[in-house]
Amino acid sequence: MSTPPNPPASPGRDVSEPAVRADGPAPSRRGVGAMLRSMRVGQIVIAAVLVVVGGARAIADGTPPIAAVAVSLVFAGWYFGGILLAERTEDRRAGAIWLLGLGLIWVGAVAVSVEFVWLSFSLWLLGGLILRLRWAIVYSVAVFVVVAVAPVLHNGTTTYANLIGPLIGGLFAFGVSRGYLEIEKESQERQRLVDSLMLAHAEMADLQQELARTQRESGAIEERTRLSRDIHDTIAQGFSSIGLLARAAGDRGDAADAPRVFGQIEALARDNLADVRRIVAALAPAELDEGALAGALGRMLERLEAESGIATELHVDAGFPALPTAVEVALLRTAQSALANVRQHSGASRVVVNLVDAEDSVRLDIVDDGRGFDADDWDRAGRGAAVSGYGLHSMGARLRELGGGLEVESAPGDGTALSAHAPFAPVAEPSPRPHGEH
Repeated sequence: MSTPPNPPASPGRDVSEPAVRADGPAPSRRGVGAMLRSMRVGQIVIAAVLVVVGGARAIADGTPPIAAVAVSLVFAGWYFGGILLAERTEDRRAGAIWLLGLGLIWVGAVAVSVEFVWLSFSLWLLGGLILRLRWAIVYSVAVFVVVAVAPVLHNGTTTYANLIGPLIGGLFAFGVSRGYLEIEKESQERQRLVDSLMLAHAEMADLQQELARTQRESGAIEERTRLSRDIHDTIAQGFSSIGLLARAAGDRGDAADAPRVFGQIEALARDNLADVRRIVAALAPAELDEGALAGALGRMLERLEAESGIATELHVDAGFPALPTAVEVALLRTAQSALANVRQHSGASRVVVNLVDAEDSVRLDIVDDGRGFDADDWDRAGRGAAVSGYGLHSMGARLRELGGGLEVESAPGDGTALSAHAPFAPVAEPSPRPHGEH
């Protein structure tokens, strides 16, 4: 049996519980759900109490105990049987038929004893909950008519108290039941809005990921196009010229002209080498285009704090020297990987970055106050494993290639400290090899 849109008389069913949880409105939804559950339980308790009170007063009024108990049991059985069946169906018509049957049983109970008019309060509650407004009003008026006529049929008379009291009680019960439906409707509407917001949030995240992927692919295509154009216009043309000069010299077979041709070939090779260095320099990290390592780290931390709310600090030794590009790139990639972990996994509220001039080496320390992890397990998992991407193991391998290393200290609940170091070397462009050196 059912009470549309959901059976309000069933304490086991919580229609207010959210299908999708959201951080913001969850407490209010739980509050509404608790209130609705309390109202359903209260309705059942009221019905049970009224059955007992009606039966006891009927017996005290002289009704045969067997008749009073039998009527009470029939009413209670039909009532609570309908509550159980409400869990298995949401058929509005079935609910209306069940309520009509309960009303007829109640009329029979009132025929046995006028004291069973007490049960009318439960009927008014159920009528307002189960039936549409128009039929709920008709049902409630019919119940009131029985309440008003019953004393006359049993005692031959009635009083204003017998009319005014039930009238006030009926209006109150009917108002409570309709208010319950409005609260339940509002709860369901709120849940629908929350679900829509969660779905829109998920779709927005997917769109952002797709946009980021498209931008990365577009950037990669543009970079490949630029590289291919630069290589074609410089290196390829230079090698083509070297080949033409060599073939021309071979075809002429003039030994006296060889020094001049070799000089031209050397000049072209030197120009090609300069072009290669220029192209390689253009592949340096974009973060380093706008300044040295310290400036790039500062910009990264500013973005991290602005986007995640994590408090950041950067300390750089005074007079920090310029670094070779390879060292700057390795330390920058290490910082990027570590700060990405801080943002995505650590749950930290604060991160401190130190860039230290350790005389013969440079050290980058990154410390956060997050949840931490088992550093020993991390170290064992990385031994002998292939590294890829810009993970911490890959950064450690890159630093070791430069003669440095990476150390990680962490424990669950104690945050994480990462220290990357690499030897310092003066920045100097490699000089061109002397002619004839191979």
